[in-house]
Amino acid sequence: MRHSWNFGSLAAMTVAAMTLATAAGAAGGRLTIKADQPGVKISPMLYGLMTEEINHSYDGGLYGELIQNRVFKDDPTAPIHWSVDMRDSANGSIALDATQPVPGTALTTCLRMDVTAGGTGRGLGAANDGYWGIPVTPNTTYQASFYAKTDGNFKGPLTLTIESADGSRIAATAAAPAPTTAWKKYTVTLKTNAAASKGSEYRFVLSAKGTGTVWLNQVSLFPPTFHNRPNGNRADLMTLQAEMFPTFLRLPGGNYLEGGTIADRFDWKKTLGPIEQRPGHQGPWGYRSTDGMGLLEFLEWCEDLKVEPLLAVYAGYSLGGEHVDPGPALEPFVQDALDEIEYLIGDKNTTWGARRIADGHPKAFPLQYVEVGNEDAFDRSRSYDGRFTQFYDAIRAKYPKLQLIATANVTQRKPDLIDDHFYKTAAEMERDSGHYDSYDRSGPKIFVGEWASQDVSAPWVDADKKGPTPSLSAGLGDAAWMIGMERNSDVVVMSCYAPMFVNVNAGARQWAVNLIGYDANASFGSPSYYAQAMFGANKGDVVLPVDVALADIPAPALPHGKVGVGTWGTQAEFKEIQVEQNGASLLPVGGGSWTMGSGEWKQDAGVLTQSSATNGTDALIGDANWTDYTYRVKARKISGNEGFLIKFHTLDSANYVQWNIGGWDNSRSTLQRAHDGSLEEFGGAAPLKVDTGRWYDIRIEVQGMKIRCYLDDKLITEATDTPSVPPTFFTTASRDLKSGDVILKVVNVESAPRSLDVNIQGVNGIQETAMSQVLTGRLTDVNTIADPEKAAIKTTTLHGVSSAFTHEFPAYSVTVLRLKTKK
Repeated sequence: MRHSWNFGSLAAMTVAAMTLATAAGAAGGRLTIKADQPGVKISPMLYGLMTEEINHSYDGGLYGELIQNRVFKDDPTAPIHWSVDMRDSANGSIALDATQPVPGTALTTCLRMDVTAGGTGRGLGAANDGYWGIPVTPNTTYQASFYAKTDGNFKGPLTLTIESADGSRIAATAAAPAPTTAWKKYTVTLKTNAAASKGSEYRFVLSAKGTGTVWLNQVSLFPPTFHNRPNGNRADLMTLQAEMFPTFLRLPGGNYLEGGTIADRFDWKKTLGPIEQRPGHQGPWGYRSTDGMGLLEFLEWCEDLKVEPLLAVYAGYSLGGEHVDPGPALEPFVQDALDEIEYLIGDKNTTWGARRIADGHPKAFPLQYVEVGNEDAFDRSRSYDGRFTQFYDAIRAKYPKLQLIATANVTQRKPDLIDDHFYKTAAEMERDSGHYDSYDRSGPKIFVGEWASQDVSAPWVDADKKGPTPSLSAGLGDAAWMIGMERNSDVVVMSCYAPMFVNVNAGARQWAVNLIGYDANASFGSPSYYAQAMFGANKGDVVLPVDVALADIPAPALPHGKVGVGTWGTQAEFKEIQVEQNGASLLPVGGGSWTMGSGEWKQDAGVLTQSSATNGTDALIGDANWTDYTYRVKARKISGNEGFLIKFHTLDSANYVQWNIGGWDNSRSTLQRAHDGSLEEFGGAAPLKVDTGRWYDIRIEVQGMKIRCYLDDKLITEATDTPSVPPTFFTTASRDLKSGDVILKVVNVESAPRSLDVNIQGVNGIQETAMSQVLTGRLTDVNTIADPEKAAIKTTTLHGVSSAFTHEFPAYSVTVLRLKTKK
């Protein structure tokens, strides 16, 4: 099933099977697949899913609940997203009330409706605007529920409606029993008729006819859910996920797991049981979580998609910087993780296995991987090594078969996997496609737990003004990155894009580049989504060697450029800057004019000062044509975590070479080369620490491609700067061992199509027809609610295919060819 090419209802565009392959001949290069030389096995778990409560991914997204602020705790001062509805002479008010908790539940704040006049219609109403509207579709049944009680004076009925925002059109209505003076839960069914207009410009209103006081709590409204699960998930978003052919779900998410504080972490035990027993908590991205998506719902999400859970357990560090030191203080959190694992896989004779059974799921869930924490490299206390060791020892002792994932480098124990995260520009992802080509095969395996090509800068800043989903350019970067992961799947065991979901309405998002977009009533996949779907459906079982020889590849130019200085999280001073060529100064008298980049720069009395704590500051001077020079500068660290960035061979702020002195938390130095913002190390590293307050003499000599770097007249680094031509063509091939299919994946980021002679060696022959899937368009193409398939998959059947044929790969494209071998 996982190897079939069947997108079901996926929004793919199918083209008639008329495309012809041509006989091999002169072309723009040659591509050879060695099908008789299978290489590494491709991990069956390679492509999975990750999301968390960001961009209204759960509440207002995947989780089916349509009422926003259903338990009236989103704001302590006002019932936000609720408004009073007075019509037909009805009168009264609504307000929060914390004096009437629902006994035996976590529902402590309710909505008080004081009805002073019932009027001639349905009465005083409390209207909810939903998550940017209540979605309506014709002939659809909705399930409503709520808690209610009265003061004894109110005797009238309650009415529930789904109606247009102005109340002029009723899409569905139903009556509810008259409440009494005791809290009681009521359940009501509403159904739209065939004449209801589809859209999200609707609201939900609960009206009270009569006079007196009515209290409401946990007012809920659900549409049909995926697999009709109670408290379940939105069907269209589940279908989009299924059509990516994932194999696992990383849950409950990254920052959402750790919370902004320890108190606001994902406390899984508080998310079990009926929803009225769940207090909810503040999420890390600025809004409150209902916890309707609790631990069991996450696991049922996995079950519905037929994927495995990858369980992340809280490990004593939260996003705001709070942490728990290893030792006795950490022990309760270790035990909590053991309990959580037991909830997933324990039997009826275990405490938490029995609880899972009582919660309605007798069968244990499959579990292979447990991740300890999230992004613990950000923990400035440096406590993760000890914390991981404590979790590792306890989990390994009780569950020796589980694979344990570390989120930062550790030394006391060897994790089974390391979680790497990458958020870079598309160009950076393309240049770094071979990131794992030289990875130590004896080290831990790799889980790329978050990654995505970014087509905007700082996607977490002013997110509402950017995105919300990536362009085709980012999709090409993502596809190039996936090619590198698949080719190195002997070490890259799992990967998942992040973030996956975004509500596209203004005010709904905190991150600008996301895989799947939606509003209340519609959804769409981005170009990056379609690239994921193509790769997920066509993974193959083993990697096949591919040789590619392209024609007309230009030779790289010799190194040249300006000079500059910069810092990373450090405040520093620079002076006595000189650039000499053949004994003559290239800088004018007085030092010339600097171009200040990011940071806070000031030039005074010959000293250039950078006083901010910003990462990646720079100031540049000189001519982009400079070459063969000696660059001298004196530098002093004022404060901060690292040392200096001394730039040369600089064309602009995204293309340069720099000597990073005292980088990596002031531990080492190395040379780095940036091309279109993509940064790579070269020339080796040397241990080095920069002392605060001390002036250092720095000298860099460049001659052709040769570089020598001196610190206080001591040679520290010697290297060759060999500028590379940015890669524009990425390929990998694999074999489906069951069907025998040879699967070729090609990403062409060139601005023109490339025609290649394709040769498949080591097979008895190739069948005359082949399946082709292509994603292409303009680099700036983005999909939207209004135009969801602007850049989508085109499916064709190729004719005239053989073991040697010529194929044209379009400009700016991702192509998958599935070639059937002859038996």
